[in-house]
Amino acid sequence: MRKYRTWHEVLMEDLADPAEAISYLDVSLEEYQMDGDIPFFYKGIRNVVEAQGGVAAIAKRAAMSPETLSKILSSEEAPHLDTFATILKALGCRLSIEPLKAEGCDADRVDVDTSVAPIEGITSEMVLSTDNK
Repeated sequence: MRKYRTWHEVLMEDLADPAEAISYLDVSLEEYQMDGDIPFFYKGIRNVVEAQGGVAAIAKRAAMSPETLSKILSSEEAPHLDTFATILKALGCRLSIEPLKAEGCDADRVDVDTSVAPIEGITSEMVLSTDNK
């Protein structure tokens, strides 16, 4: 009789490949940016963590306790950027910044305020000094 694999087994096998894991995380992040569903995004990270050796192995690479990593990944709130970057580094990847226009999108279409407010108290008479004395 032929043994069938579960979807989870197939996913774990695919995500064991670092290039596949990075693509998977990239898609998860794009989805998060569109709908803000942090638990779903964390599920993607947990899948990659599991496929790349598990919480204990990734926590060790990230120089944190397995309990801390588990707590972060099961939270409903986003971690601090430096914590997130540490986890990604342990997974062999990093965050990057790309312009929205590269995806056929701009700030006007995503309802983002890109205006820069003037700093109060700055006058035209003030001069930027490069003298460090």
